[in-house]
Amino acid sequence: MNLSWLVPLPVILPLFAAGFALAMAKRPKAQLASAVTALTVVLGMAVALMVIAHLEGPQVANLGGWSAPVGIALVADRLSALMLVVSAVVLLGVLLYSMAQGLADGDEGAPVAIYHPTYLVLAAGVSNAFLSGDLFNLFVGFEMLLAASFVLLTLGGTGARMRAGSIYVVVSLLSSMMFLAAIALTYAATGTLSFAQLSLRIPEIDPGVALVLQILLLIAFGIKAAVFPLSAWLPDSYPTAPAPVTAVFAGLLTKVGVYAIIRTQTLLFTDGRMDTVLMVAAIVTMIVGILGAVAQDDIKRLLSFTLVSHIGYMIFGISLATQLGLSGSIFYVVHHITVQTALFLVAGLIERRGGTTSLERLGSLTKAAPALAVLFFVPAMNLGGIPPMSGFLGKLGLMQAGVQHQTPLAYVAVGAGLVASLLTLYAIIKAWNKAFWQEAPKPLPDTTVPRGMFLPAAAIAAVGVALAVIAGPLYAYTDAASRDLRAQTAYVSSVLPDGERGEGVSDEVVEEE
Repeated sequence: MNLSWLVPLPVILPLFAAGFALAMAKRPKAQLASAVTALTVVLGMAVALMVIAHLEGPQVANLGGWSAPVGIALVADRLSALMLVVSAVVLLGVLLYSMAQGLADGDEGAPVAIYHPTYLVLAAGVSNAFLSGDLFNLFVGFEMLLAASFVLLTLGGTGARMRAGSIYVVVSLLSSMMFLAAIALTYAATGTLSFAQLSLRIPEIDPGVALVLQILLLIAFGIKAAVFPLSAWLPDSYPTAPAPVTAVFAGLLTKVGVYAIIRTQTLLFTDGRMDTVLMVAAIVTMIVGILGAVAQDDIKRLLSFTLVSHIGYMIFGISLATQLGLSGSIFYVVHHITVQTALFLVAGLIERRGGTTSLERLGSLTKAAPALAVLFFVPAMNLGGIPPMSGFLGKLGLMQAGVQHQTPLAYVAVGAGLVASLLTLYAIIKAWNKAFWQEAPKPLPDTTVPRGMFLPAAAIAAVGVALAVIAGPLYAYTDAASRDLRAQTAYVSSVLPDGERGEGVSDEVVEEE
C-alpha cells in the first residue's frame, strides 16, 4: 500500500495553518484553533507514518514528481518517523501550555499576534529537517526553525531577551554559514546532495576531501546540538525566554542537531575516522556540562547545563558506531526530549508560583504547592536515572554498549557517564531541597498555578514515565532503526531508482548477527 502522500503533510499543514493564523491576527481564538488542529493532525499522521515505516519500510515522497537525485525527496524511515512522533507530542503539549498561560495573563490565548504563526513555522521546520532526504533541504529545515526561534526567543523585547537573542543569532548564523559551505563543497566533490546518492559517492572520492566534509558538517551540527566546546551559547540563551519557548527549545531543537549527526554519520561517513573525536567530545560534554549544573543557583540555568551534559550521552552512543550504541542513543534522544521539556515547563510553573527561579529566594513550595512538588520530582528523578525510569534504561543501554565496545576510551566514557549521572542526581536533589523543602527566606507570592498550565506539563511528564512502561517495544523499535541505519540498503533502495543505485546496493536489508 503506497501512502507516500502522507510524508509531506507534517511540513505542509503547519505552514498552511501559519498562513491562516497570520491572517487571523485580530482573532486570537481562530489562531489558537488552527494551531491546535494542525498539530493534532500532524501527531496523528506521524503515528501513522511510524507504523507504516516499521511494517513496510521507508516511505518516500518525491516533490513535484521528480525522483531523487534530481528532485527533492522527503523520506520517512523508522528513525525520522519516531522523531516526528515525539516532536509532535512535545509541540502540541507546549502549545496547550502556552495557551493556558496566555489566558491566565489576560492575552486571550496568544501572548502576541505573531506567536502562533511563528510557532507553526517552527513546527514545519522541525518536520522538514527530520524528513529531509538531501543536505540542502536539511539546511532549509534548519533555517525555517532558526528564523522562527529568533522571533520566539525575543518575545516581549526585554533587555535580557534581546541580549540572549543576539548571542543566539550570531552563533546560529555561524553554524549556518559553515553548513552552507559544507553543502557547496559536498556538491563540488560529489555532484549531488541526495543522502542516498551521497552514501554511494562519498566512499569513492579522495579520503582527505571526505574528511574535510565530515569535519565541517560535524562542527555545524555540533553547534546546533550544543556539543562541547560548541555549547557555551546555550546556558545564556535559553533561560531568558518565556517558559513555553524555553521548553520547546531545550527539549527539541538541540535534538534536531543530534538527529543530523546520526543521519550523516551512519549514511555518509561510515569509515569511523571521527569516532574517537566524537567519543572524546561526548566525555567532555558530559562532565563539563554537569559541573556547570552543580554550580548554578537558578533552576533554569541548572537545567540548561544538564541539557548540555546529557547531549554527551547521545553523542557517546553515536561514536560507538554499533547497533547497540545507536539504539541506545535513539532511545535516549526520545527520553530526553520528553523529560527536559517537562522540567522546563515545571520551571515556568515554579516561577509563577514562587515569583522567581532563583534557588536562593525559593523555598516552602512543598507546603504551598504539593502537586507542583510531585510534578517536579518525577521528571527530575527520571533525568537523574533512577530505576526503573526511562532515564535509567537509556543510560543502561548506552553503558552496556560502551562495555561491549571493549576499548579503553569506551570504558572511560562509561565511567564519565556514571559520574555525570550521579552529579545530575546531586544537582536536582539540591534544587529540590532549596526550592521545595527548605523554608523560604521571604513569604511566597499569593498566586496559584492555572490548571490549564499544570495539565500539559503533567501530560508530558507522564509520557516520560510511560516510556519506561513500553521500554521493551520501544527498544525493539530503536534496534530495528539502528539496523536500518547501519545497513543503509533500505533507505537507499527506497529513494533511488534502480539505475541510480550502482553496484552493491540491493533491496534487502542487512541484519546484524
